[in-house]
Amino acid sequence: MPRLRLRRRVDLKKTLFLLPNMITLASVFCGFQSVRIAAESFSHRQLGHEVEAANGFFHAALLLVYALFFDTMDGRVARATKTQSSFGLQLDSLADALSFGVAPGMLVYLWSLHRLGLAGQFVGFFFAACAVVRLARFNVLSMDESGRPTKPSKYIVGLPSPGAAGMLISLVLANHAASVGLQEQKFTGLVLGTTVLFGALMVSTIKFRSFKDLKPNPPTVAVVLFGVTSSAIVSYVRGPAFVLVWLLAIYVSIGFVETAWNFVRRLTGRSVEEAG
Repeated sequence: MPRLRLRRRVDLKKTLFLLPNMITLASVFCGFQSVRIAAESFSHRQLGHEVEAANGFFHAALLLVYALFFDTMDGRVARATKTQSSFGLQLDSLADALSFGVAPGMLVYLWSLHRLGLAGQFVGFFFAACAVVRLARFNVLSMDESGRPTKPSKYIVGLPSPGAAGMLISLVLANHAASVGLQEQKFTGLVLGTTVLFGALMVSTIKFRSFKDLKPNPPTVAVVLFGVTSSAIVSYVRGPAFVLVWLLAIYVSIGFVETAWNFVRRLTGRSVEEAG
């Protein structure tokens, strides 16, 4: 008698859960490789191989740009396939802690802040620590009492870690593209100030838009057109490497303006109530 072969049915839905998680792990790989290449580039600089060092730091920053892309894709894929889960939320936060906390902190330290000695180490660690704290707070705010992910909010408390890391990454990319010399001794204070500022913004209580409630209405179209047009102008005048700096500056500015506007409205409302 022919042997009966038991065929296990493949549950397509369970298989789909692997897709966003694999994309998240791709972001982890980019962060790991970025740290490795940045360390090698620092060794090249110590040996006097400036060209190899500059190219290495550029490639390390470029890997974090790829990590940004994967970080954007994993959430969209999870929502499109309806495979959101608590495991995916935790995995995404752990990946962000490496790719947008430790990796950019190490990158700016080896690229510029190492000249400050212990102070440079502390600032690089400060950025990484702020990213970890910000992600822990995000996890708490993104889960209900049962531990399941809640519906994404219109606003996010604190600057998202990919945005803060993107600003540090863009400094390295823009420096390499335009040969500005930001890694030199005279610009170390600027790099330090930028690192501290964006680290502090991650753990601040300023609310930034998540852009997950966008609708095709006139204000949204106007903002998108402004972003595209201004980015094209910046790319033409300064180069494509400066577009990321410009877009992140717009995003942070929107958060500041909305926070200031809401503060003025609350203050005005209180004054009216007290007068009444």
